[in-house]
Amino acid sequence: MCGIVGYIGDRQAAPVLLDGLSKLEYRGYDSAGIAVVNGNGDFTVEKSSGRLKFLFDKTCGGKKIDGVCGIGHTRWATHGLPNELNAHPHVTADGYVTVVHNGIIENYVELKTKLEKSGYSFYSQTDTEVIVNLIDYYYKKYGLGPVDAISRFMNRVRGSYAIAVMFKNDPEVIYAARKDSPMILGVGEGESFLASDVPAILKYTRNVLYLNNCEIAEIKKSYIKIFDIDKNPVFREHKLIDWDISAAEKDGWEHFMIKEIHEQPKAVKDTLGSFVNGNDIDLSETGIDENIIKTFRNITFVGCGSAYHVGVTLQYVFESLLRIPVRVELASEFRYRNPLVDSQTLIIAISQSGETADTLAAIKEAKKRGAVTFSIVNVVGSSISRESDYVMYTKAGPEIAVATTKAYSAQLICGYLLAIKFSEIRRGLSKSEKEKMLFELGGISEKIESILNNKEQLQRLAAEKSNTIDVFIIGRGIDYSASLEGALKLKEISYVHTEAFAAGELKHGTISLIENGTLVIGILTQKDLFEKTRSNMQETRSRGATLLGITFAGENKLEEEIDSCIYIPKIHELFSASLVVIPLQLLSYYISIQKGNDVDKPRNLAKSVTVE
Repeated sequence: MCGIVGYIGDRQAAPVLLDGLSKLEYRGYDSAGIAVVNGNGDFTVEKSSGRLKFLFDKTCGGKKIDGVCGIGHTRWATHGLPNELNAHPHVTADGYVTVVHNGIIENYVELKTKLEKSGYSFYSQTDTEVIVNLIDYYYKKYGLGPVDAISRFMNRVRGSYAIAVMFKNDPEVIYAARKDSPMILGVGEGESFLASDVPAILKYTRNVLYLNNCEIAEIKKSYIKIFDIDKNPVFREHKLIDWDISAAEKDGWEHFMIKEIHEQPKAVKDTLGSFVNGNDIDLSETGIDENIIKTFRNITFVGCGSAYHVGVTLQYVFESLLRIPVRVELASEFRYRNPLVDSQTLIIAISQSGETADTLAAIKEAKKRGAVTFSIVNVVGSSISRESDYVMYTKAGPEIAVATTKAYSAQLICGYLLAIKFSEIRRGLSKSEKEKMLFELGGISEKIESILNNKEQLQRLAAEKSNTIDVFIIGRGIDYSASLEGALKLKEISYVHTEAFAAGELKHGTISLIENGTLVIGILTQKDLFEKTRSNMQETRSRGATLLGITFAGENKLEEEIDSCIYIPKIHELFSASLVVIPLQLLSYYISIQKGNDVDKPRNLAKSVTVE
């Protein structure tokens, strides 16, 4: 959720921190702050409520603050109102220790009471202020140094955290620690970095170290040391980030979201290219082999938000091709159902960031119960990828807009490839059928491009529908799964009340909500279900709804019976969600623009949800 950056080197730290925070603003939106330490150990702390631009203006882009070592933070409020007092960094009363924090400390009330009895006072409503005072308490009580104090803090708290810490008498070092919240360390030439996510440091270095759970880092400009929670040294190899730096910049686009919508053909092509070799699918990069693929009796997808919707689509695809039971679970609910999984269950977790707290917890729960775990993620070395038995990386590159687009499309591609390969191994899918499907997948990129090149109709529709209050998106089968993602896009960036329904469910209660002017979007790409969905659309029209249809070009003529129709290129029905989602993304984007919303950073949302 919150974004953390840190820098130590020979540059002025404040401009580097602000630049890094600008790349992480999608992680937190309600306040921001930086702390820079000078050679005397004196902290300069500047904070502001609201967007990062207020902090930028307050510090003249960091020019007002002197020092070559510092930490910064953008906040997504969990404890305490979103104001300057609760903004990070937090500093002890004597100015000795300063901290930034991503996560939630569950036993902070108990710890706060203990610290107050020891003479500590508190000025904010945050759980983070407990962290800075507790570390200070252990540092001064035992006198064994920062690593020892942080280790004792880690053994005392419950919850999740990634923290960066600076000490007044140690002005040339930043300390970091994490548990269940992301933290990466960047290694440059005579300088070091830390951040919640790769885009913050990609401009400066591509060499990173991943801090594992319950580890502590001592970060100096010339080296980084890592320790476990017991203060034992840990060796960690550098990883090279191969993302294109331009992917983390707008490059002339008005918003990251529209840029990333237009990057979907490349994301699809690159992801296919990583796993398709001629007429074969090569999963060797994932680590899974045929013997494992042959053993499981059922599959469960877990994910949150758009990743969950990918799982809903893949449930249809996998059951169609594999003919074994497939479930899809909300990761946030998975642990609380006492799930029936065992060694013959394959759990496939889906997450763009690889840090989604609920999905990570679901993976851990599944492993405890003996299940085989497989993840589809976009970030190399992320927590979910490291926790899983096997991992398949999408090749979407950095995704900055809060509302996912290209990562969703790349996740679908990975799922299609797994379904085809598993079917080949388990059911003897014929060579001709496999090649036919791979040919269809190979054409998705070009077909997405053709939709993007003909978006004027969607711009007009957005202008007409920008004041719409209620929208219902309906479909059957895979069309229903696509409607879930379309509804989420309209809700999260356009703030339009939108619901997705399996079309056949309308008559079981929901149709009572239809009134004059309600916009109903029908998705009709499944041949055997076309007539049924069309009839459901007409049922809503007779009750005053305005109808918009999305269907394949050249097959189904709908203009005479609905108000507007969007035609998409024909594709294999199992893969139709990859095309249907594009006009729904564009419609959501253009309606959001019409309403004057902040498209890339919608209210109340953060990109990577690392708290439960």
